[in-house]
Amino acid sequence: MTTALLCQTRPATAPTLAVDLVAAGLALEATVEDCNKLVQSVVLHAPDVVICDVPRVSVVWLQVLRRLELALPCPLIVFTHDTDASRMQKAVECGVHVYVVDGYGAHRLRPLVHLAQARFRHSEQQRESYEAIATRLEERKSVDRAKGILMHAQRLSDDDAFSALRSAAMRSKQRLGQLSQHIIQSANLAEAVNRSGQLRMLSQRVVKLHLLQAAGVQVGQHNTLLDESLERVEANFAFLRKSVSQATYGDLLEQVAGTWGQLKAALALADVAAMEQQAEALLSGAERLTSSLERSGAGAPLHLLNMAGRQRMLSQRFSKYALLCVVAEADQAESALVLMGAAQREFEDALTFLNGIPLSTPDIHGTLAAAGVAWMEMVAAARALQPLGPLKGAAHVQSLAERSEILLGLFEQLSTHYGHSMQMLLD
Repeated sequence: MTTALLCQTRPATAPTLAVDLVAAGLALEATVEDCNKLVQSVVLHAPDVVICDVPRVSVVWLQVLRRLELALPCPLIVFTHDTDASRMQKAVECGVHVYVVDGYGAHRLRPLVHLAQARFRHSEQQRESYEAIATRLEERKSVDRAKGILMHAQRLSDDDAFSALRSAAMRSKQRLGQLSQHIIQSANLAEAVNRSGQLRMLSQRVVKLHLLQAAGVQVGQHNTLLDESLERVEANFAFLRKSVSQATYGDLLEQVAGTWGQLKAALALADVAAMEQQAEALLSGAERLTSSLERSGAGAPLHLLNMAGRQRMLSQRFSKYALLCVVAEADQAESALVLMGAAQREFEDALTFLNGIPLSTPDIHGTLAAAGVAWMEMVAAARALQPLGPLKGAAHVQSLAERSEILLGLFEQLSTHYGHSMQMLLD
């Protein structure tokens, strides 16, 4: 038996409607007199058809019908005296399937119910068809975007990128669109980890560049690099604010941004002690953010990206402390020497690990080899500088500065290689 829910206001357009529904063979589940309770009643009773007896279709009624259409679409009939064409149009837009003006008749109830049900089924089929088309279009966009990521990352042709996608989808038993969306998300997350990791490195680099300026080493060049680093920090904050979930990571990101503001103030005052304090605070905050982003992703591949990115920071941290060893006061210089040694051990342990893992391409292997050479040269320059000081050891300061930039560039390349690796994108 078809079930019906009646919403009937006073004065009624069809006073005998409730009785006539039962006589027509419909089961009347409930009668509602307050239109604001209509949606709640439909959710509660889930009728096969909703019939409204409304002398005039007000704005409030249209709002209720719209809420019903969004919450629980169903066959909907309206009996009314309202002849306004604009309100008829709005009623249809709100999901009304049969709109009867001054045409109530008990003998017409069953045909009208059947008409409402037929129109409802048709509209549902259209909606499902539109959703299927929209899904296919979105999947096609995802596939095209994922192909573009693979083409750029792996230097593949369009056909080869599509073949790689299709093969990976078959192996993982996923739809092509589903896998493509995973690749897009992986690439976005990898870039977020990379950008966040850059903040760690930049926290150390800006202090190093300031120390090089203060030592009179290629002041113009290092001033340009410092300005570029400041712009890079701001660009990374802008990217991360748009790319990561503010609900999940917003508090961590804004903590780092606040610390960055304090570091900029210390740089403006040329206060080395304050710079060092805020740089360490910025490093800690960026480390928390980067680690949180890494844990939300694909495990081992993202960990390798993070580790390679961390080597950038350690290269700048080592060179910063090498400079502090020769320009700072005795107590601070002694502390810097200890921290320089810690940075060296951490860097070399990670370099050994990266050289030993199976995830390697010719580009990765070549970059790691060049990084090993640049690292040894930078360590040699730092050791030669210690007994001489910045004035007598100007050549070693210059070598330290050059090697730290070369090493940074190499690990920037390595981070890109790991971020683009097929294992990272298809894992």
